[in-house]
Amino acid sequence: MRIIPAIDIINGKCVRLSKGDYATKIIYNENPLEVAKMFEAHGVKYLHLVDLDGAKASHIVNHKVLESIASNTNLSIDFGGGLKSEEDLRVAFECGANQITGGSIAVKNPLTFKSWLKNYGADKIILGADAHNEKVAVGGWLEESDEDLIPFIQNYVKEGVSYIICTDISKDGMLQGPSFELYQKILSQINDVTSSAVEKIKLIASGGISTFEELPKLAEMGCEGTIIGKAIYEHKISMKEIENFILNN
Repeated sequence: MRIIPAIDIINGKCVRLSKGDYATKIIYNENPLEVAKMFEAHGVKYLHLVDLDGAKASHIVNHKVLESIASNTNLSIDFGGGLKSEEDLRVAFECGANQITGGSIAVKNPLTFKSWLKNYGADKIILGADAHNEKVAVGGWLEESDEDLIPFIQNYVKEGVSYIICTDISKDGMLQGPSFELYQKILSQINDVTSSAVEKIKLIASGGISTFEELPKLAEMGCEGTIIGKAIYEHKISMKEIENFILNN
């Protein structure tokens, strides 16, 4: 299972929110590149970079931060937050993103999201399936859609989606443990879609990670990756523990 630390950006700074609420913003570092280099120094190979300003503005904002990290580290970066147009994708990939995550766009403009899948391929486009009470949330989690989470994922699996980041918003930033039951439910029900789809589903757990012991449990369940944010910044999980996990897996 891949370990994917998260850097969330507001005004060019590394921050974390609780349950996606912008009013709960805590600034952890003024220099996201410094944080990214620290991750890399501990053996991390992947980074989840979220443009929270972009999520609010519905277009890419913090592309310079992406460019800085991509140019000065060897991290493989998945980038998300407000990507809505071909121009947004062009900027993100030109600035060094290896993958982009589309969440709101997959709900509000499925034809555009499907065209991205077709044009860039399933290895480049991640489905952001973030939910509250199993309803997909959009607009930087500021609004809830009518989409039920599991059918939403199943429909996009049929369209060729391979990577899925799923965040239980009620857990995010709360340091109370991830949504094991939800991930188990997704994995078991997606398994029922088609056997060929199962082989390429890569579910990435996000939200609520609070202790190191949760990581092997997510791996055993079949999660392809897990995103860790506040647990690192609040020193609930040490970088040495993460380094050892990466070395041993």
